[in-house]
Amino acid sequence: MQCFPFIRVMGNASMFTLIFKALQIFCCKLKTVMKLYQSTVLLLLVAQLSCHGQKEGFVQDNSAAPIHYKTFGSPAKPLKPLLIINGGPGMNCNGFEELAKTLSKNNLTIIYDQRGTGASTLAVLDTSTITMALMAEDVERLRKHLKIEKWSVLGHSFGGMLASYYATKYPERIDKMVLSSSGGIDLGLLAYIANAINAKLTEAEQDSVLAWNQRIGRGDTSHYARLQRGNYLAHAYVLRKEYLPVIAERLTQSNGTVNQLVWTDLQKIKFNCAEKLAAFNRPVLIIQGKEDIVKAETAEKAHSVLKNSRLVYVEQCIHYGWIDNEAVYLKELGSFLAANK
Repeated sequence: MQCFPFIRVMGNASMFTLIFKALQIFCCKLKTVMKLYQSTVLLLLVAQLSCHGQKEGFVQDNSAAPIHYKTFGSPAKPLKPLLIINGGPGMNCNGFEELAKTLSKNNLTIIYDQRGTGASTLAVLDTSTITMALMAEDVERLRKHLKIEKWSVLGHSFGGMLASYYATKYPERIDKMVLSSSGGIDLGLLAYIANAINAKLTEAEQDSVLAWNQRIGRGDTSHYARLQRGNYLAHAYVLRKEYLPVIAERLTQSNGTVNQLVWTDLQKIKFNCAEKLAAFNRPVLIIQGKEDIVKAETAEKAHSVLKNSRLVYVEQCIHYGWIDNEAVYLKELGSFLAANK
């Protein structure tokens, strides 16, 4: 009691009043601290987004599908626009956000959900709503919406096929083009791609992929089933094992209906951009992994047609250059985009 002598001379009511007031002061201070904490977290979040200048929106009109997009890049810098078309077909753009952020240091990067994927929803998915012609028009609609005169276009995997097709339709709107592990300028890869993927897998992994494909085909389209398939299939796409879960999760995001409709249309139109791309004279970088599931013959065919193109094979890399060999991939890409040509 000698430490708190004032308590001895007080009645019980006075003591509890003092304690109550002390608690009130403590709670007020705690609220102030929590508000400061929340404000700090919010400021940090805003600062992080501002550093990339992230914006998002929709291209919408009365006659066409809504197209969801995101842009990255500091609004304080005069940056050249770079559209990134992700692979699939049938996948959203989320898996390319980190690449877009990385490249936004020197470019205004743009990613978008292709029609029927992600937030670019369609009420009906059929041969009348999913075609290469409509997908190319979506790219052009996005350019107009963003009020961009000319842009560079990077297409990865299937995205490279769509970028090539867009280049045959609107060559005057492209400043530079990057074909990153592109599926090609025609349908030549259909002759080997299944075997090329299997060749990257062990026999046990092949059996597991087949088993999960059969289960999914019987109607189990749960995330669990798709992730289990992805866990085995991911080995065909990257060398760096720490990224296998990332690729496996990415593989769960494919919309099988959109995928099938796109491939059906590609074969219906006899997809082949060679004749029109022979007249395309803007700079082109063709870049892919030395160990890519896309064979060298596919890249070399594009290189032979595109007269102002450069072909680069990235060592120690399969299908995702910025994952397997980030330093080399980004150096080649950065140099190409920065060159005054």
